[in-house]
Amino acid sequence: MKKKFTNIKANLFCSAMSPLRDVVLVIFLLCYSTFFPAYSQTQQTTLSDSSLNNPNNYFGGYIWELPKPKLSVTNAALINAGIYGGSMIGLYAAWYQKYPQSQFHTFNDWEEWRQMDKIGHAYSAYTMSRYSLELWKQTDLSRNKKIWIGGLSGAVFQTVIETLDGFSSQWGWSWGDIGANIIGSGSLIAQELAWDEQRIQIKTSFHKMNYDDAVLNERSNSVFGKTLAERSLKDYNGQTYWISGTLKSFFPESKIPDWLQVSIGTGVDGLFGARENLARNANGYITFDRSSIPRIRQWYLAPDIDLTKIKTNRKGIKTALFILNALKFPAPTLELSNSKLKMHWLYF
Repeated sequence: MKKKFTNIKANLFCSAMSPLRDVVLVIFLLCYSTFFPAYSQTQQTTLSDSSLNNPNNYFGGYIWELPKPKLSVTNAALINAGIYGGSMIGLYAAWYQKYPQSQFHTFNDWEEWRQMDKIGHAYSAYTMSRYSLELWKQTDLSRNKKIWIGGLSGAVFQTVIETLDGFSSQWGWSWGDIGANIIGSGSLIAQELAWDEQRIQIKTSFHKMNYDDAVLNERSNSVFGKTLAERSLKDYNGQTYWISGTLKSFFPESKIPDWLQVSIGTGVDGLFGARENLARNANGYITFDRSSIPRIRQWYLAPDIDLTKIKTNRKGIKTALFILNALKFPAPTLELSNSKLKMHWLYF
């Protein structure tokens, strides 16, 4: 989010910016995920005894031996450039060209939304990098080149978006966003270099917030949108970001199911503005004031499932599981917020 909430107009601008980016990122990810299985179905994939013990052939819970590269480096680069370029053109046409430009400038938005937008940046960079890495793994590049090129894709993509922000008078370059992007992509790169797998995965979940207070519902509708799709992209109160660790990967000799994960999550509650629960109109008059509502951080502990570890020979199902693995699986959850513990029998 790129501007202080001094009035409702600014509030709505800021609330819409991050979700629009996320929509473009989701389209980007779906293009990648749709391409991979379709392409792999046209290729011959075999398994040998030696490949079963080769950790470099492991990805996403499945072991692959590629006797010949499925995809040339040139084609992989063209596919990346095509999807990336198309996404950037669409983003610019849909958003940036509608707002005035300015000289490049920075903006400190660290105090906004209790840093939930920063966590969202890390999640997006991580997820995009993971999809891009799978594409580059279909080439004959060296292992390290695949990891670095694919792994940095998410951070690079979002850095270009941040640069556009820097030239927009409505927002600005945020070093906090850049740092979050690097953390997201860096976590994927580090795990691939160290373990050849993603033992610790970044995921997200969402539930729509409904309030007994009509004023809060009206405020949420105006700032975050009315539909479930809009809310899932804009309402940080309903978003949770998770770090899910695969237990079997850390204890390979144990009898723990290889799909079982332990997940730590974080979220927020009581946020009805970027920095405060207060809004003014263009004349400076207060139009919304719920400063009495505490803006709190929430922490969660829950089991999770690594969907890529579910065995199946159906390529379409593998693809669906790989896509859905970016989401936290609903499960019983322990919540710590406001120094109180609460148990949810099923939380998403």
